[in-house]
Amino acid sequence: MNKAELIDAIAEGSGLSKADSKRALDAFVGATASALKKGDRISLVGFGSFSVSHRKKRKGRNPSTGKEITIAAKNTIRFKAGSELSSSVN
Repeated sequence: MNKAELIDAIAEGSGLSKADSKRALDAFVGATASALKKGDRISLVGFGSFSVSHRKKRKGRNPSTGKEITIAAKNTIRFKAGSELSSSVN
């Protein structure tokens, strides 16, 4: 499912127009991104939680040359599915 299909599904399920559904989805994505940027954790009961995790710098290998390289440290986003989401998929 891509963004346009998700907007259609939100509009159909909520009774909102497609334009309102797009604004709601964009607002959710924006609010999620800014909260994660501040280091906050977002928890949606039953759906799951988003959090930021720090990955330290580490050594790696260039697959084409075999030369050892250093992979820079960075923050990554983690998602852990909630129990209701997990049970609905299984």
